[in-house]
Amino acid sequence: MKENHFEHYYTRKPTSRIEVKEVKLRLKNGNSYRFLSPNGVFSYGKIDKASLLLIENAIIGEKDRVLDLGCGYGVIGITIKKENPDITLFMSDINERAVKYAKMNARDNNILAEIRQGNLYDPWSENEFDTILCNPPMAAGKKIWQSIIHKAPLFLATGGKLEIVAFHNKGGARLEKMMKEVFGNVRTMIKSGGIRVYVSIKF
Repeated sequence: MKENHFEHYYTRKPTSRIEVKEVKLRLKNGNSYRFLSPNGVFSYGKIDKASLLLIENAIIGEKDRVLDLGCGYGVIGITIKKENPDITLFMSDINERAVKYAKMNARDNNILAEIRQGNLYDPWSENEFDTILCNPPMAAGKKIWQSIIHKAPLFLATGGKLEIVAFHNKGGARLEKMMKEVFGNVRTMIKSGGIRVYVSIKF
């Protein structure tokens, strides 16, 4: 089978030989972070622009239970936790290599998080969250991102938020429409270079 983009990271067991790069993240507030970024995991060797936009604009309550869904090597969840130390952080990814490195990066950045391997919400059947953050794997197909949105209310507390980042002209408009259909509300929290962060609230 010919490899395509999503098979590189949206897979349970990557088979490529592991190569690792160190990436650095510097936020607008001056805080800096370092992460180990393995190949076979989304955004290898760089900080994804969409993920950074979500990190810097996410709406996070002081005591929120936050799920970083499809966490990759952990950039979004780990940074959010460091910036909001009183939240309780949960992270998951289908990709076993992603989970391994998310755990390593959490340790190296001195944060506590519950990190599990599994497809979408499968690891969290008994959990409820105040905020779900996601940079969805659009290349994995619409069935995946549709499931992220459709199932989100089942895992959100009343008043909880689903916050998704995407390129508006590369599927983001469809995400926005579906979030409105499922939640009855959606708003664009920030726009930057074609990237938008969409937020829906469970009432």
